[in-house]
Amino acid sequence: MRKLFIFLLLAPMLLMAQALKTPLEKKNFSEPTNYTELSAFVEHLKSPYLQVETIGKTFESRNIYALKFSKTTFGKDKSKLRILIFAQQHGNEQSGKEGALLLASELLKPENTYLFDKIDFALIPQVNADGSEQNKRRNSHNADLNRNHLILEEPEVIALHRFFDKYLFEVTMDVHEYAPFFSETWKKYGYRCNSDELIGVNTNCNISIEIRNYSNNLFVPFYRDYLTKHNFSNSIYAPGGPPEQDYIRHSTFDINDGRQSFGIQNTFSLIQEGLNGEDVFKDRIERRAKGQMTGMKAVLEFAYQQSATIKTMVTTNRRQLINLKQGTTFAIQMEHVRTGKQHPLPVYSYYTGKDSVIMVNDYRPLVKSISDITRPVGYLIPKNRTELINWSKRHELITSGIPSFKKFGIEQYYVTSIDSIDFETDMIINPTVKISVIDGVNADDYIFIPVNQLKGNLIIAALEPKSELGLVTYSSYRHLINAGEKYPVLRVVKKK
Repeated sequence: MRKLFIFLLLAPMLLMAQALKTPLEKKNFSEPTNYTELSAFVEHLKSPYLQVETIGKTFESRNIYALKFSKTTFGKDKSKLRILIFAQQHGNEQSGKEGALLLASELLKPENTYLFDKIDFALIPQVNADGSEQNKRRNSHNADLNRNHLILEEPEVIALHRFFDKYLFEVTMDVHEYAPFFSETWKKYGYRCNSDELIGVNTNCNISIEIRNYSNNLFVPFYRDYLTKHNFSNSIYAPGGPPEQDYIRHSTFDINDGRQSFGIQNTFSLIQEGLNGEDVFKDRIERRAKGQMTGMKAVLEFAYQQSATIKTMVTTNRRQLINLKQGTTFAIQMEHVRTGKQHPLPVYSYYTGKDSVIMVNDYRPLVKSISDITRPVGYLIPKNRTELINWSKRHELITSGIPSFKKFGIEQYYVTSIDSIDFETDMIINPTVKISVIDGVNADDYIFIPVNQLKGNLIIAALEPKSELGLVTYSSYRHLINAGEKYPVLRVVKKK
């Protein structure tokens, strides 16, 4: 009788210890998991600390699953650090999904549940199920989901942002794969990149400098040491090159991706890029999946150890963002610049067939502003511009009543000409504008979007006509700006 009692008492823990094999493991790592297998797997995951939620559907109505790990009601304990990791925005990047499923299985083991003493962790293994089924980068609507976070038009990205907004995660990681430069240019150069995992942090200079410095100075060394101890090569995510033919920089400062669309809200936000293969579907899939899982686990371990520090840092910087005063500067155009440091780039040599390291001289790890504006109180959006009204609704932006014109002035841009500017090797529009104060407007014709909200930086970047990251740089919003015409979005400022 006593043995039966002990067995019943320990049975839940024994079941947890016998973590499910992932579909990839069951197939002996022969080919990636399909959507049907993934759905069956997540539905069979059982733990008192796990809840599976469908947060949305893809363009072809496949479920987007979030695995929520917590020892309490998820998101309710405000002392806990909230972490979100999501994978496979690009359907032909299979290893992020596989690494996420391996991680989910690993977290069911009793020896790993200590993490949830301090952490509420959400894991989205697959954002782009439609693209994954066809092993193609884009979704079934032919949209690149990781270039959709500002305009927020695709159902998969909308679901992801709704989920983020619901819990306001302090830590996020977007998991991808990188092609190790198999292009002819790199082959002629004689080398290709060769790290199992690359790590990137926030780079946009409007994001809290405290968060950016903390990420670079504390997290990145921890992450790299963790990966090295687990026998996975690693480096900084630094695209560009080949060296001496083109510069090497840290990854984009654009806010239309899964890292900095959350980072611009002063989130401790990361991107992980795993090495894929020339056959992106099957080549080295076991190694790739385990490397991705190890990188995700590094985030959880670091966040567990630093939970109080990260929680306080993000909370403080978000509060400061919401309370920023009008007149502070905001960078609308930026560039990657040198700091005098060299970058040791791990490579594979086509000449010797061995790994090597190249010291990059034209290395640009820092982002600096080249054009600033002063923060307004907010913006007036014409109600007849339905594309802007719908955009604001998709982002669930806070709106309020039109401010009193006795206390606040209205500024309007006039577009004198439109030129172009180099943005990370792409040419985008660069309008010349002049600004003037107008007497007033019919309040019934506008909605007011204040910038003193968590998405305030995103609002400014999106609506300023000279912003390199603005809505007008997208084809569906390009009609908003024309030479010789007034820009329809108005700035609201305090009168002096």
